[in-house]
Amino acid sequence: MSIRHGLLALLERGPRYGSQLRTEFESRTGATWPLNVGQVYTTLGRLERDGMVVPSGEDDAGHALYAITDAGREELHSWYERPVDRTSPPRDELSIKLAMAVGAPGVDIRAVIQAQRHATVKAMQDYTRLKARALAAIESGGARERDDVAWLLVLEQLIFQTEAEARWLDHSESRLVRLSVLAERGAEDPGTAPAPPADQPTAPAAAPETTNRAARR
Repeated sequence: MSIRHGLLALLERGPRYGSQLRTEFESRTGATWPLNVGQVYTTLGRLERDGMVVPSGEDDAGHALYAITDAGREELHSWYERPVDRTSPPRDELSIKLAMAVGAPGVDIRAVIQAQRHATVKAMQDYTRLKARALAAIESGGARERDDVAWLLVLEQLIFQTEAEARWLDHSESRLVRLSVLAERGAEDPGTAPAPPADQPTAPAAAPETTNRAARR
C-alpha cells in the first residue's frame, strides 16, 4: 500500500495537516487500511525531504499545513500512469502458512484449510454487506458521494480477492487429496523392481533349445 502516493493525491486537492490527511485517507478507503498520525507525519517528513511537499503555514486553528510541490505532482501523475509492479508480490501469510503446514508433524493441513475457508467466507459476507451500504449511500446522493464511490471500489476489490482465495483453498484441498491418494497407491503397489545399476553384471540368458540339442549330439 502506497501511503506516500495516497497523501500526495489528497494534497493535490489543497493544503492539509496531518490528522486531516489521516481522516480523509480513511474516509476515501472506508478505513480498510487504518493509519495512525505517526505514520502520516513520518511520511510527510520523507516527502518534504524528497522535495515533494513543503510546509504551507498554519490554518486558523494553528495546525501546520503541507502543500504539494510540482515535483510531488509529477510523481503523483507518474504513479497513476504506471502499472502496479507484480514481479515482487508482497508476502502472503496464508500462502506461507499452508506451505509450512505441508508435512509438518502433528498438523492436519485439511483442518487448517477448513478453518481458513470459514473465515474467508465470513469476510466475503461482511464485505458484501458493506458494499450494499456503500451503494445505498451513493444512490441517496449524499455529500460524500465521491468517498463512497472510492470505498465501493475498494470493497469490490476485497470481494474479488476473497472469492479468489476461497477458490484457491478448494483447489489446494483437492490437490492434497489427489496427492495423498497417489502416495497410498504407490505404497500398496510399488510396481516393477528397479533395474540393476549399469555396472552390475546381469545373469546370463538361458541358451536356446536348438543349441542345447546340438550340444547333446
